[in-house]
Amino acid sequence: VQLQASGGGLVQAGGSLRLSCAASGRTSGYAPVAWFRQAPGKEREFVSVIDTWSNSIYYADSVKGRFTMSRDKAKNTVILEMNSLKPEDTAVYYCATRNGRINTSSMARAGVYDIWSQGTLVTVSS
Repeated sequence: VQLQASGGGLVQAGGSLRLSCAASGRTSGYAPVAWFRQAPGKEREFVSVIDTWSNSIYYADSVKGRFTMSRDKAKNTVILEMNSLKPEDTAVYYCATRNGRINTSSMARAGVYDIWSQGTLVTVSS
């Protein structure tokens, strides 16, 4: 499986962007699909994840209420709609997955994923 992230760009604070993550091939065992981001000089940070077993979606507190994650099963794609963007949302965004299901409590950890997209840069100007 390979992941391709796209949709990043430059936007003013308060604006919106829509990121896409397209998968070629399918993982096994109801694997989660997650979004992470990494700002310059900072560690990779969890953004959101979809548990494909329950179809539950979880968000980091920093994006809750502003970002919406969804999945298009037919297109094998996940979407991250980002609204009310803030300068602190500036980062390189990655989607990630793995083979096999894991506990919900582990889904926000970058270390459990071994299939990553290339990054897409989101820059929010003030």
